[in-house]
Amino acid sequence: MLTAAGTVEMDAAIASGRDLRTGAVACVTRVRNPVLLARAVMERTPHVLLAGRGAEALAVELDLELMKPSWFVTPRERERLAARVPAEAAEAAGTVGAVARDRSGALAAATSTGGARGQRPGRIGDSPLFGAGTYADAGCAISATGDGEAVIRAVAAYEVARLVGDGVPVAEAAERVLRDRVGALGGAGGLIALGADGDPALPFTTAAMHRGWRTGDAPPETAIAAL
Repeated sequence: MLTAAGTVEMDAAIASGRDLRTGAVACVTRVRNPVLLARAVMERTPHVLLAGRGAEALAVELDLELMKPSWFVTPRERERLAARVPAEAAEAAGTVGAVARDRSGALAAATSTGGARGQRPGRIGDSPLFGAGTYADAGCAISATGDGEAVIRAVAAYEVARLVGDGVPVAEAAERVLRDRVGALGGAGGLIALGADGDPALPFTTAAMHRGWRTGDAPPETAIAAL
């Protein structure tokens, strides 16, 4: 997605449920894989969130792959921005999220986004905000997409984990947060969530959501529309 100025600004976050560690970056313009930089913030610094030039300075220090800002700008997005094509809620954040549970039962989440089409430069959405677009603890891991401002105000990812901690099944918790919190604020979106038992929940209130999942050695599964 391009900002109103025709530039690309990327946000990302990663979270470790076992110890509540998290790292995030916002408004980066040259880092090819922002989630790797988010992980570096978590593992290599005492901080949680770095933005803009400070985040990119860390990428340079760690020799992460950098590209020219123009490399991220595609002709298709230029055309859509020029035509003022609104971003559909299903793609509003251009977001890629992942949640995982390892063999020991540890949970983790990661989210990476290019923002919303036509956003004001410098806008930061929900993806890099721990508890909003990304969250993981011992009982649940969550990554969100959709209308970022509503997801932030709903503290959506944390609310799913809170409900799970109160004994609500993860699928029900995710659906309730999308309906009763994000939806009540006028937003639409999707959540991918994973509970301690390893069962995934992938609800969405948008027209569609691209998603995939795999359990153990079973073949991977994918879907776009409602099952």
